[in-house]
Amino acid sequence: MPRYAVGIDLGTTNCAVAFHELAATGEEPVETRRGTLGIPQLTAVGTVETRSLLPSFLYLPGSTEFPAGGLALPWKADAADVVGEFARKHGVNVPTRLVASAKSWLCHPGVDRRGSLLPWQAPADVARVSPVEASTRYLRHLLAAGDAHLKSAGINERMADQDVVLTVPASFDAAARDLTIEAAKNAGLEHVTLLEEPQAALYAWLDQLGPRFRKELKVGDVILVVDVGGGTTDFSLIAVTEENGDLQLNRVAVGDHILLGGDNMDLALAHTLNQGLAAAGKKLDAWQFASLTFGARQAKEALFADGTLKKAPIAIPGRGSALIGGTLKTELTRETLQQVLTDGFFPKVSVTDLPQTARRTGLTQVSLPYAQDAGISRHLAAFLTRQAKALENAKDLAIRLEGRSFLHPTSVLFNGGVFKAGVLKARLLEVLNQWLVADGGQPVKEQAGADLDLSVARGAAYYGWVRRGHGIRIRGGTARAYYVGVESPMPAVPGFEPPLKALCVAPFGMEEGTQADLPPQEFALVIGEPTRFRFFASSVRRDDPVGSMQDDATEEAGFEELAPIETSLPAEPGREGQLVPVQLQAAVTELGTLEVRCVEKSGPGRWKLELNVRMKGDE
Repeated sequence: MPRYAVGIDLGTTNCAVAFHELAATGEEPVETRRGTLGIPQLTAVGTVETRSLLPSFLYLPGSTEFPAGGLALPWKADAADVVGEFARKHGVNVPTRLVASAKSWLCHPGVDRRGSLLPWQAPADVARVSPVEASTRYLRHLLAAGDAHLKSAGINERMADQDVVLTVPASFDAAARDLTIEAAKNAGLEHVTLLEEPQAALYAWLDQLGPRFRKELKVGDVILVVDVGGGTTDFSLIAVTEENGDLQLNRVAVGDHILLGGDNMDLALAHTLNQGLAAAGKKLDAWQFASLTFGARQAKEALFADGTLKKAPIAIPGRGSALIGGTLKTELTRETLQQVLTDGFFPKVSVTDLPQTARRTGLTQVSLPYAQDAGISRHLAAFLTRQAKALENAKDLAIRLEGRSFLHPTSVLFNGGVFKAGVLKARLLEVLNQWLVADGGQPVKEQAGADLDLSVARGAAYYGWVRRGHGIRIRGGTARAYYVGVESPMPAVPGFEPPLKALCVAPFGMEEGTQADLPPQEFALVIGEPTRFRFFASSVRRDDPVGSMQDDATEEAGFEELAPIETSLPAEPGREGQLVPVQLQAAVTELGTLEVRCVEKSGPGRWKLELNVRMKGDE
């Protein structure tokens, strides 16, 4: 049995590690059985310091950029790249060698996520890495730091041998979760459990309260978890139900993937400041704009940390000779901060004001697919409105929806580094309560969360302890229903693709470790040649039974198309390209993998497709 449950928050902006001793009992002092890991990292050439967070930045230095041994770490004297604080700080000076937002690229379906594409648009002389490889290097650093900590404590064990829980956004698509597992395995983690970040935050809250949580909740309550981190905005709903007289927590909904967070805010500030510089005749190149973005982030944090400051200075290194390349100076004022972030990202809107989609031009540069509407409050309005419709017939959840235009949460838990700015949290709380009161409801209760930087890691470690039979688990099964695309039979018509139907293979809430046998139907499977399988998911179609066929697999009908699986199923010689009659079975494994099994109706053929769908907190 592993000695520790280890929670790893592999964040867009920062990583953190927490641990919970599995053999400990609830009566032992907290500090002796759980805590967070200090992470040694370079903060300057030849300088290693221990910090509570590891910034999610990777710097790829040139061959002669640093002196021999200048990048040495306690566990690796010949380190050739830089991860963490020094990578972030030095990378501002050479942005073409800095890998950032790897987690956001990991969930970008429009690029080859295993391809060497980061730093994005780096020159040809820079050796790039894939989003998977960048994530692997962050995890290797964290595991090495953990090994060093265990060794210094006289514990002859490896981090990789502990019960490791790795967190992902609740809205991560199946491919992104699968690639996260791949990165973990590449780093040396053979056995890892994935957990949604909003659930991890709620687990940290449960751990913080202990048995007192039962006084905070009652049957019929709905907890809204709003998680806005460096790269994503996640919404989750947890319903409080009852079973055999005991309170139960059920995750009943998660939001869509919204690439919107602190990174967007820093960019918005930088673009606003750049407009002022341009008006003054000072044009920045891409290198200087990256420096401006970093400076805007520092200025933002300074203003949010000290309410008495009216402005914060920003210095941008010049380019060229000393005669023409002097440092440029600007400043971020509190008025600009209020206008761009508070009003821009958390506008006061009606619950009927939904996200706007801008009309795109015919050609656009490939980049991260950021949300087109920066209004987080509008995205929240869309989520609560959509889920009210999805949950209106969910009689088992004791959620009252009569006459309400959107789902009314009774309490809210904020998570993510963005909410360290109390003014942003207060604005979203103000907007949410205005919606509730206007719709005949009661103001929501804010639940005091744990440390916003460390709660996800702490909650993940606590979940590892809960899996051993302690505390209370959050249940819910798969957060979406899953479908496989089935081509409709029809004669060939020039210029017209056959309609695609969606066959439900895993209904909403299907528990891990269970199997769903599809009703007898005969399908034809192409074997022995390259083929493409299309999959769909839905977070709102809660009532589609397994085996049901839906004719309209469109976004308007509540479907989201996932990354396809392109493969060639093995075939015996002479059977290549044949259509083989098969029947289907589906199962969600203990590891959270959806298996679609194709069984030849009158032959020995057996084929299996796997789609990682883990989006839940219980075993």
